[in-house]
Amino acid sequence: MTVSSSSETNMIPASLREKMVDTDLVPLWESPTAHKLDVQREQAHIWPWSATRSILTETAQISSPKVVERRVLSMVNPFSKTPEDEATTGTISATLQTLLAGEVARPHRHSMNALRFVMEGHGASTIVDGKDCPMEPGDLVLTPAWTWHSHHHNGQGATIWMDVLDVDLQLYLGTDEFQPGPIVDQTPEVADSSFAVAGIVPDLDATERPYSPVFRYEWKDAVTALNAAPIGEDGSRRVRYVNPLNGQAVMATLDCYLTGLIAGLETREFRTTANTVCCVVAGQGISQIGDRQIKWGEKDIFTIPQNTWVTHTSVEGAQIFMVTDREIYRKLGLLKESFKD
Repeated sequence: MTVSSSSETNMIPASLREKMVDTDLVPLWESPTAHKLDVQREQAHIWPWSATRSILTETAQISSPKVVERRVLSMVNPFSKTPEDEATTGTISATLQTLLAGEVARPHRHSMNALRFVMEGHGASTIVDGKDCPMEPGDLVLTPAWTWHSHHHNGQGATIWMDVLDVDLQLYLGTDEFQPGPIVDQTPEVADSSFAVAGIVPDLDATERPYSPVFRYEWKDAVTALNAAPIGEDGSRRVRYVNPLNGQAVMATLDCYLTGLIAGLETREFRTTANTVCCVVAGQGISQIGDRQIKWGEKDIFTIPQNTWVTHTSVEGAQIFMVTDREIYRKLGLLKESFKD
C-alpha cells in the first residue's frame, strides 16, 4: 500500500515504522484511498470499428493452428490499475474473435461464464453442450460456465463476434479453470425450440443450473421485443435477455440488455454501481459519460464505468447491445442505481 505524503507520516517514530515495515503492517490513516468517496478510477473508452475492423482483417491472415483456435484480440482498458489487469471495464473482459470459412475451434470448457454477440458474417455456429447455435449478425450465443463449446464455420468469408467473459472476477477469486477436449460428462440440454412461447415454459427445475437453458437468442426476436417495449424512465426502450425459467439474468455474472434510443431524444442522466460494455448494432450518436463525450457509430464498442453519470443521444435513433456485471452487485447487496433530478 502506498502511503500519503502528509506530515502525519512523521507522527510514527522511526523505530516503530521499521517494525511495521518488517511485519508488513501499514497504518490506515496514511492510506491515500481510505475514506475517499466518489473517486473515479476509470474513464469511458471506445474501440471504433473503423480501426478495429482493419486490424482484424490483417490478423486473420495469421493461420497457424494455435492462432486459429484463439484468434482473439482483447479490448484492454487503458486506465487499468495494474499492468496485469486486462479487463475492459470493471469485472468484464470483452474481446473480438474472427473465424474464417472452413476453420474449427475445438471443444473446450472453463469456469468462466462467456457470451458471443455476432458482429458480422454468415455460416458459422457454436455448439454448446451438444446444441448447434447458428451465429448470424445480432445473435447472442451463451456459453455458460463449464459448458462444452466449439466453433465451426461452414460458410463463406469471415465471421466476427464480440466475446464477453467474467474472467477478471474469476482471476481475482482464484477460480479460473480451463479444460480442453475431448468432451466428457456432457450435460443433456433441452432444445431451445422448447421455449417457443413467451410466458409459457416447460416445467423444469429453475435451480438446477445458474444459467439460461436457452443458448441462442436470435436478433430478429430481440428486435421484435424491443419494438414492442414501452418507453422507459430514461426516455429509451430497453429489453432484457432473461432465463425463461425464472425471469432473471441469462448467467450468474453477466446481464444483457438491448437499448433502443428514440430519434432526437436525450436520455435522462443515469448512473449505477455496475460496469457496462456497449456494442452499437445500428445508428449513430453521442454519449456523455462522466466528463468524456463519446461519439459512436455502427459496430463501435465503448464502456460505461461504474458510478459514472451517462446520457445517450441519437439523431436518427439507434440500437445498442449492453453487457453489464449488474448481477454481481445485486447479489452482493451492493447495487445502487439512480437518475439525476
